[in-house]
Amino acid sequence: IMSQRGVVGGPKVKRVMTQAINLIFEFLKNRERIQIWLYENVAIKMEGVIIGFDEYMNVVLDEAVEVNVKTSSRKQIGRILLKGDCITLIQRADPSSGESL
Repeated sequence: IMSQRGVVGGPKVKRVMTQAINLIFEFLKNRERIQIWLYENVAIKMEGVIIGFDEYMNVVLDEAVEVNVKTSSRKQIGRILLKGDCITLIQRADPSSGESL
């Protein structure tokens, strides 16, 4: 017999969901270097440190670097604003990514 909890009498599994805004805030507080995948531009990824964001997930990156995925070339950008609708994914940057600041 199934119920909302799964099998009747079975243990209830508690799932904790992390909100995207909370994760971005953690990156901001810890000044972690992050990598952003761009929407509809898979050949370029952005790396930098989040110094601000808003409820639309517009993100301000400092020390931003444009990384060409195909050639592995890196172009220093500086400070940049990325609109939330241009962002596909945000993750911690690989520390061995060859960052040259």
